[in-house]
Amino acid sequence: MSIQAIKSKTARILDNLLLEGVADKLVGSLPLGWKQKLAFSVALLHEPPVVFLDEPTGGVDPITRRQFWDMIYQAASEGTTIFVTTHYMDEAEYCNRVSIMVDGRMQALDTPRGLKEQYGVTSMDGVFQILARGTSAK
Repeated sequence: MSIQAIKSKTARILDNLLLEGVADKLVGSLPLGWKQKLAFSVALLHEPPVVFLDEPTGGVDPITRRQFWDMIYQAASEGTTIFVTTHYMDEAEYCNRVSIMVDGRMQALDTPRGLKEQYGVTSMDGVFQILARGTSAK
């Protein structure tokens, strides 16, 4: 990638994240949500086919959480496969496919809708309760 391409992409990232005013600041001084969005943007800089995100929205505010998922959808629409780990079962609803692991083993793999139908519940939290806790979702 050329220096000019890097500069152009950097400018686009700063503009997209509304970070132009803090471009000269150290990343460590930014709020957590900004750091997370910036890290994701940097991970996409070289246009990888796959990106793994480990609990990317943990500890961020609800608005930033929604913005982060908008970024994930955008990257996915541009052809990048995004793998997300999360403990937030409502976030599982945003995914095309969900895998739930229990005790190191994959216990379920399907679309959120398919899993809810299979386990007879109305939410991914209900699926989680049945699989991970061995309890009824009711």
